Amino acid sequence: MKIRKSNLLTYLIVVVIPVFLLCIYFYNDILKEIDSNRKEDASWIASIYQKNWDQFISETVTSLNILSLSAEDSLLTPQKMEPLLNKVNQNDPRYGGLYLLDTTGKILSGTVPLRNEADFSKLHFIQEVIKTKDIVISEHEEILKNNQRVIGLATPVLDEDHNLKAILVADLRIDYMRNLMKVLTPDTKLYVVNGAENPLLEINVKRKDMIDETNWVTTPMDRLPWSIKVKMADRDGKQIVNEMGENLFYILIITHILFILIKYILLRIHTGRERKQNELQKLELVGTLAASTAHEIRNPLTGVKGLIQLLSEKYTEPDDRYYFNVINSELKRINEIVSEFLILGKPTAQLTDEVNINEILHELSPLIVSEANSHNVECVWHISEQPVIVKCVKDQIKQVILNITKNALESFESTGTLEIILQPLADVCKIEIIDNGKGIPKAELEKIFRPFYTSKETGTGLGLVICKRIINSFGGTIEINSTEKIGTTVEITLPIAKEKRD
Repeated sequence: MKIRKSNLLTYLIVVVIPVFLLCIYFYNDILKEIDSNRKEDASWIASIYQKNWDQFISETVTSLNILSLSAEDSLLTPQKMEPLLNKVNQNDPRYGGLYLLDTTGKILSGTVPLRNEADFSKLHFIQEVIKTKDIVISEHEEILKNNQRVIGLATPVLDEDHNLKAILVADLRIDYMRNLMKVLTPDTKLYVVNGAENPLLEINVKRKDMIDETNWVTTPMDRLPWSIKVKMADRDGKQIVNEMGENLFYILIITHILFILIKYILLRIHTGRERKQNELQKLELVGTLAASTAHEIRNPLTGVKGLIQLLSEKYTEPDDRYYFNVINSELKRINEIVSEFLILGKPTAQLTDEVNINEILHELSPLIVSEANSHNVECVWHISEQPVIVKCVKDQIKQVILNITKNALESFESTGTLEIILQPLADVCKIEIIDNGKGIPKAELEKIFRPFYTSKETGTGLGLVICKRIINSFGGTIEINSTEKIGTTVEITLPIAKEKRD
């Protein structure tokens, strides 16, 4: 149940929550991209209409300018202009009417009058032409007698001195402009507003659509004080679903791969912890057994050893001596194993003392050199002259160094060199024992600190375990690096006593 809850919590943290957050992020990102494309499309449509309107107005102004040339010669007899105005009006579907006005705005000649106003002078855009002597387009639609909606465009007829002689007025049909715009984009919602933001013409738009300004793109016209408003296309739900589905697919793959990877790492960590716990349990078991049985083994062992010694004095034949030597050797081996068990069984709280590592190495030097000579190995010492004080148990540190040097000497298959280096650092001292023996295979190097693991035929598998336990009990570390056929380096670090550091 605990493992299931742990897996569920990991899945929730690694998969569910990231998927939820990433889906929100990608959903917003997709909407942002789609809205950007919608806005670009709407701006593009508005720019097309802007150009069309500019072209439309330019063509109308050109047509009126041509008419104004004829109007200059017909001001005395304006009735002569009526056939020309009617002909132009009939041939060009954009016009709802064409009129020639005097300088005050009264009609001199024109097509069939469909306006309700007989006097143009009342219209604002006519007053603007009289005042500015420039082309002016009305900002308000006009409704003719036949209910036709138009926009008035007025252009002045000027003499050589730039004096106003007459005014030409063209009524531009809104329905014609609407149909012209609808040909390009029949489904697009748009409308045109004047400078006061009042709608002049609409395509596919209802009044309620104009309330929400967030989904509209506004583009001002160049030649007119108007603006074109184009509604952005609706979001494509199918596109959103497809893109979200694709992103979700990749998100799920990545998060599940990450989940499997994390579970693998956690499993490795858990396995490592279990292995360490098993090793500790083994040590505890050995310690418990050692504490309860070591002394009981030594008592009869002492008696047996004494009796064997008495018998050896009684039987002095060479064959008998050989057997007694074998028995004594095996008893010595049993005693060494019991001693190792006793170390494992000792409580962790020990009486430590300040010990000079220099002195320990000098005391061990004759023993190590003697053993090295028996293996045809040269010893090289690099020991600091200054005292290196460490808080530890002297005999146990000796046991560690002797055990490691013994292992190093046993690794030589022929002659070689054994180096022992003592180096004081800022807070710790480092002891290095380096040999150029046969080395340790990588597969075995990972197991050397496991209880009861040994590569020797007569080993107990407790030597390095005891060394590590001793060094760790003093707050130090022990590391072994080795390469086959090159050699092995054992690095021991121990904290320097505080009093000495100060």
